[in-house]
Amino acid sequence: MKVLVADDDPGSLLVARAAVERSGHHCLAAADGDEAWALFREHQPDVVVTDWMMPGMDGLALCRSIRARETDLYTYIVLLTSQGSRDDVLAGLEAGADDYVTKPLDPFVLRARLLVALRITTLHADLAHYRKVLSQQARTDPLTGLHNRLKLAEDLEQLHARSARYGEEYSLAMCDVDNFKAYNDIYGHQAGDLALRAVAAALARHARKSDGVYRYGGEEFLLVLPKQGLPGAKALMERTLAAVRELGIPHVGDPSGQLRLSAGISTFSAQHPADADTLLGEADAALYAAKAAGRNRVEVAG
Repeated sequence: MKVLVADDDPGSLLVARAAVERSGHHCLAAADGDEAWALFREHQPDVVVTDWMMPGMDGLALCRSIRARETDLYTYIVLLTSQGSRDDVLAGLEAGADDYVTKPLDPFVLRARLLVALRITTLHADLAHYRKVLSQQARTDPLTGLHNRLKLAEDLEQLHARSARYGEEYSLAMCDVDNFKAYNDIYGHQAGDLALRAVAAALARHARKSDGVYRYGGEEFLLVLPKQGLPGAKALMERTLAAVRELGIPHVGDPSGQLRLSAGISTFSAQHPADADTLLGEADAALYAAKAAGRNRVEVAG
């Protein structure tokens, strides 16, 4: 672990540092609260062992500042104090400390506290990891591995606000696999799932790193194209439709004999400052226009 020790008493600081290093941890040392706060922000230690009474920021203020700053990472705080009354102990715990040790400092007691700190910080790190994994799973389509509509809603809200603020264009491309119901009826749902994965992979391969590719629902996909006007978006989607054709997936239920894709595009611009929901509706309408015009093509919103 990385342990920050803050104490204005040089003797106590030396004892604490020795106890930390004998326990096999990396030690950062600060002679007052202000230095401790600066080191904390720079190094994000796992454990803070801090004196109560120090020049500048005292131990309680340091505890409060750490707790106000933390997000997923948890810092275990041990308060060193010669203030042994119950009220003082409660005040320290209420400020954010996890435990306390009275002075004069006993190295054995501090090493015991560090063992507890290791268990607690490891548990919090595991929980943070699992929260991150669950958050990613909640925003990922399990069949294709693409982002899902929850992630789309979050990303599109941020992109729209940023584009409106800075006067940047962006485009939406709604895509749909042509005659997919017939494909499932002819080849079965397992083959249909494999086809959707192949189409999703083709969409992801031909998108830019800045683009977002989402499974919108069923056989529908959506591409979110930041800083992309209508001409660039249309050219990208023409290449994407060609990539799907190059997959060469047989489909006797399609007049072409192969699996095909249709797409509809809408664009946010200074000339068309529509909100995100309107743009989604326009892209969907353009997609249906592509279907009505014979499929396997790209149409743009009115």
